Amino acid sequence: MANSDHTGGRKPARAQRGVQTVETAAMILRAFTEAAGPMKLSELSNRVGIAASQLHPYMVSFRNTGLVEQVEGTQYALGPFALELGLARLRNQDAYMETIRRVPELAEETGLMVAIAVWGQHGTTIVYVHDSPRRIHSYVKPGNIFELGITATGRLFAAFLPTEATEDRITAEFAAHNNHDVHSFGITEEWFRARVREIREMGYEITADIPIPGVSAVAAPVYDHTGALQLSVTVIGPSRLTDLNRDGPVVTSLLEFTRNLSSDLGYGGGNQRHIS
Repeated sequence: MANSDHTGGRKPARAQRGVQTVETAAMILRAFTEAAGPMKLSELSNRVGIAASQLHPYMVSFRNTGLVEQVEGTQYALGPFALELGLARLRNQDAYMETIRRVPELAEETGLMVAIAVWGQHGTTIVYVHDSPRRIHSYVKPGNIFELGITATGRLFAAFLPTEATEDRITAEFAAHNNHDVHSFGITEEWFRARVREIREMGYEITADIPIPGVSAVAAPVYDHTGALQLSVTVIGPSRLTDLNRDGPVVTSLLEFTRNLSSDLGYGGGNQRHIS
């Protein structure tokens, strides 16, 4: 009888053969997601370890398909098709899909704009906006990145995400002395961190006339069955029409919406996974 080897006579599975060009393209695109902003070809070359001359054909194809766009003359950034791919991925997530389905009811009930945000590679990212008849000049659109210090949505993520996910971005925002937004509104890091603790107690966050004069917002979290923050829902409207009182119709409608949604996603309450 032949001696059996450690595989029990089975042939080891062979690694599946892929397409190297596609894998290289994915590596290049990942470098864009990790960058702080648009990059020159030379900077991209240093990041991925590929000569600029070899990268150029990829850039041509990326631009032709909308995965990358050329900005500010000689710099490159992710293009509109890259955003569509990200949104398509989100549409397959239960929390996102269920929120999208219900948001029109909240918008109709409050008469205000409703925005959905997730935590992305560059922080708090708007992924869906349901407008209202009371159109406001808030410049809120999918793909916008909200700063943590000055927006209700940003501070909500700072409160309910694990500290290790947000700490570097918080530190960077307040360390940038040329950050006009944070400093012009008189927001200090000490105030911000105290406010984050208050948000955890309240379960939501508000802003009035900041960062846009005449526009106010209320943001609340949506959790999954594990207690992890999946996304935020933010109601945005003209300050004169947006009651920010806890017992007012806007806050109560939003909190009822997010609590019901979290419950339907399996969240039992009381076990949020934020880490101080």
